[in-house]
Amino acid sequence: MRCFGGTSYPRCQRRLFYNSRHAVTVFPPPQKLLHDKLSHHQLNSPPLSLEYHDLLAQRYKSSSSVRDAHQLHLQLYKTGFSSDVFLSNTLVNIYVRIGNLFCARKLFAEMPQRNTVSWSCLISGYAQNGMPDDACILFKEMISAGLMPNHYAIGSALQACQDGGPTRLKLGMDIHALISKSPFSSDIILSNVLMSMYSNCSGSIDDARRVFDEIQIKNSTSWNSIISVYCRRGDPTSAFELFSSMQREATELTFTPNEYTFCSLVTAACSVFDCRLILLEQILTRIEKSGFLQDLYVGSALVNGFARYGLTEWAKIIVRQMRNMNVVTMNGLMVGLTRQHQGEEAANIFKEMKDMVQINAESYVVLLSAFTEFSNLNEGKRKGQEVHAYLIRRELFDFWIPIGNALVNLYAKCGAIHNACSIFQLMPNKDIVSWNSMISGLDHNEQFEEAVACFNTMRRHGMVPSNFSVISTLSSCASLGWIMLGRQIHGEGIKLGLDSDVSVSNAILTVYAETDYMNECRKVFFQMPEYDQISWNSFIGALATSETSVSEATKYFLEMLRAGWRPNRVTFINILAAVSSLSLLELGRQIHTLILKYSAFDDNAIENALLAFYGRSGQMEDCETIFSRMSERRDEVSWNSMISGYIHNDTLHKAMDLVSYMMQEGQRLDGFTLATVLSACASVATLERGMEVHACAIRACLETDVVVGSALVDMYAKCGKIDYASRFFELMSVRNMYSWNSMISGYARHGHGQKALKLFTEMKQQGQLPDHVTFVGVLSACSHVGLVDEGLEHFKSMNEVYGLAPRIEHFSCMADLLGRAGDVNRLDDFIKTMPMDPNVLIWRTVLGACCRTNGRNTELGRKAAKMLIQLEPQNAVNYVLLSNMYAAGGMWGDVAEARLAMRKAAVKKEAGCSWVTMKDEVHVFVAGDQTHPEKDKIYEKLKELMKKIRDAGYVPESKYALYDVELENKEELLSYHSEKLAIAFVLTRKSELPIRIMKNLRVCGDCHTAFKYISKIVNRQIVLRDSNRFHHFDGGACSCGDYW
Repeated sequence: MRCFGGTSYPRCQRRLFYNSRHAVTVFPPPQKLLHDKLSHHQLNSPPLSLEYHDLLAQRYKSSSSVRDAHQLHLQLYKTGFSSDVFLSNTLVNIYVRIGNLFCARKLFAEMPQRNTVSWSCLISGYAQNGMPDDACILFKEMISAGLMPNHYAIGSALQACQDGGPTRLKLGMDIHALISKSPFSSDIILSNVLMSMYSNCSGSIDDARRVFDEIQIKNSTSWNSIISVYCRRGDPTSAFELFSSMQREATELTFTPNEYTFCSLVTAACSVFDCRLILLEQILTRIEKSGFLQDLYVGSALVNGFARYGLTEWAKIIVRQMRNMNVVTMNGLMVGLTRQHQGEEAANIFKEMKDMVQINAESYVVLLSAFTEFSNLNEGKRKGQEVHAYLIRRELFDFWIPIGNALVNLYAKCGAIHNACSIFQLMPNKDIVSWNSMISGLDHNEQFEEAVACFNTMRRHGMVPSNFSVISTLSSCASLGWIMLGRQIHGEGIKLGLDSDVSVSNAILTVYAETDYMNECRKVFFQMPEYDQISWNSFIGALATSETSVSEATKYFLEMLRAGWRPNRVTFINILAAVSSLSLLELGRQIHTLILKYSAFDDNAIENALLAFYGRSGQMEDCETIFSRMSERRDEVSWNSMISGYIHNDTLHKAMDLVSYMMQEGQRLDGFTLATVLSACASVATLERGMEVHACAIRACLETDVVVGSALVDMYAKCGKIDYASRFFELMSVRNMYSWNSMISGYARHGHGQKALKLFTEMKQQGQLPDHVTFVGVLSACSHVGLVDEGLEHFKSMNEVYGLAPRIEHFSCMADLLGRAGDVNRLDDFIKTMPMDPNVLIWRTVLGACCRTNGRNTELGRKAAKMLIQLEPQNAVNYVLLSNMYAAGGMWGDVAEARLAMRKAAVKKEAGCSWVTMKDEVHVFVAGDQTHPEKDKIYEKLKELMKKIRDAGYVPESKYALYDVELENKEELLSYHSEKLAIAFVLTRKSELPIRIMKNLRVCGDCHTAFKYISKIVNRQIVLRDSNRFHHFDGGACSCGDYW
């Protein structure tokens, strides 16, 4: 509300005003300046008369320029009118209009006399120029001075309270009380302003509604105000109910719904999720009947409403029907298209309409946002650079902060984060949106540490974080695993009251979930005041990926359904991951039914999740059915899920066939596919298949990929070709942690302990810090070659040098190291000092060590056996090891008791077997096997071999025949061990290639000795992989140096 200095009153009335120094405030329409009534000469030599006073009042009553303000101020001093209240009020108004509140306040302070108009002018000026605190303070001073404010001062003070927000509610209520006791209690204009004030300041809508209900005679503005209040508060139902009441009353009175009514109703309709389109269609019909479709503002509101919520075709129809359009119409349509990811269409709208409307800075902001939604982001970036250059030429870049923000957002989303950083640094002024855009952009481009640094810089600049900056920074903390900083930001969010924002709570939830702090994750979820779809999905996803909490995921999935939420694609993907881990086939089938019910089955990601679930559950027929139906929707994940399913269900040949089919279909092989198949080849030691996959990697140009390269190193090492693994490792241009660990473990498994330790040293020299897996390989290397003291030093260095707390697997390696060395007493002491209870693997290692010491320290062995039988009473290996320990010491009575205990426990020993692969056929043998089709040739060849090695000096080691029988029978039993039958079978074929044999148990000492002789007699290399390691026999010696 502006207070103007004067108007055209009769001369007598003007004289009265002049004599009494009492001014009247009005709202005159704009008029032509009266240059013809006041010449330059008159201003230079002013007569001290009433007529000249009137000319000054008339000349400057509508002025709004700095020059006029200075001229009038000068004339007041020259003419002696400086103490005139009326002209001083006029000058205050001019200063208010030009935004110079400093001069206005100074003049106000110098006025010897002031009236209510003087106070009203300055209060109104503060309120209009975004200085609500000053307006409120001045209003309080006016009351303290004993003046009764007029309705202009009251209206301006209420406007200031409205702009001040909830902190000004008390003053607003005091003003309301003042109005109730004043003659303005029935002023409809003040009632309307009161409604707006309560809408902005009060947490309840009831106060605004009470003011509305107390208005005796309502006009269009009253109805529009209360409807607008409900729309802003997100209560569209009440807004439409009020509109219906308004229409009923409008039939009896003179007012009708106008353009402001319909603009509010369009906004209300857009906020109704379920029946948004129906409401918009009905309002459109009502607007057409009322004749407001041609109204520029109503049409623009409709375009915005339809476009913002994805109904862009309707928006285009309305645009074509509008007689006039402005930039708001164009911007609204562009925003709607951009939100629907139709960036190219939005850019075309700008191109078509830019000459039809007056483009403003907001238009360029929307256009730059549209480029981020181009299907080809490189094209979007190129277009954005063109607009950027134009903005620089027009000098708009430095003029308006939102343009700089839009450019930062553009380059960040198009992958040009360095350009975004440059723009940000060059911006002369920044607001909170600038910082939010930069932090979000860095997080989006995986510059996580830089995003956190930017957040800290923002705080140092005194900026208060908003929910957007907190969300992006928390996302970066989650990606980095920085739980401590995440906790600090969580605490800061609580202090700022941002944790009540559901999106911020979701981000906090994600930080704790990603860092596996599940207790904190639960606390955050349970303390959230409200949930949205993302909250449920994040919590269920966190539980599904946590080994200790996965079973809870199904519980909260059911809670989500009971709470009335409809699962979406993310929900289904998370819960399918959980039921896959739990192997809950029936529940998984029920979820599959839900997917069909909600028509979500055609979603590629959900189908891939189903493939993974059924593959893990052993239902490959279901996988094949789903996969065949996917057809054109198959992607790399689909193929990989099928291959992983086949491998998980021990059908490697089908996985290999699918890889071949992929190549025939022209499907690009990715690193994950090849690494998965190579891992499977390594697990079953099928060298030929692994080499086939290697060839596929070469054809797919993926041999240099670090993931594929690391998998190749691992495969060759586990398939016995340690020389190939070493050669390929040396050729790798880039190595990751998995590469180093695979090679170190490979050397350890093949008995090359010194090479493993040398590589470990080289790894550290190249700046790669070891992890827990590295030390498993290093300690295993020490164990396989008997480096006890060096192993202990490496074990100590884990915590002391690298800050890695040893885990149970490292203690197991140390137990194995001491056990292989035969230092049973030291092993006993080591177990007693462990910070955790030994697991079955450690006790089994202890019992095995006691077996190898020929039954010495049977007390420790008995203790280990007792613990093993308590932990795993149904595992036959525990009884067998105990029996072997007694047999090694010749305690046959105890052997019989151990075997009796085994029979009573009703457990079966796993049969020892060996196998060889020849021409894609796997031949499996057990001790004394009589089932092979070529058994006669095999036993004939074995008899020949045994004779030759005896002649060469081989003597059967009968101590490894752990039965209480005669010596001749023991020797016969030893000669029929499965690995001897396997090598005899291979030697029935003519070949000079190395012989590769796999065994599921540890090779016995007698077979180990026999293989050394056989390798020398037949002059062929023999590679034997048992359950512990590889043995390379060549020329009568073994790579293990007889230490295993």
